[in-house]
Amino acid sequence: MKHAGAQTLARLEPLLVKLRAVAGLVERKPGTFYLRSSAFLHFHDDPAGVFADVKLDGSSFERLPLQTPQDHAALVKAVAAAVASHTEPRTLPKAK
Repeated sequence: MKHAGAQTLARLEPLLVKLRAVAGLVERKPGTFYLRSSAFLHFHDDPAGVFADVKLDGSSFERLPLQTPQDHAALVKAVAAAVASHTEPRTLPKAK
């Protein structure tokens, strides 16, 4: 499965706009997003359709289909939740 090309990314532009608005994500090249210094989200073209590979758990890529508007909305929601959980400030124990 190859990474999504320019035509696919152009079709995904409304989705990409929403993902770009997620605080903490950085788009290093078109359609490739990083969280901190680690690759977090990218897209693939496949004969079966377009898919997103995303590290919702912070460590391993999970492939999600992007065939419907509902798939797009679910991806944005899942990404926002995952980014929030991975970027929450860590609290240190108070010194005594």
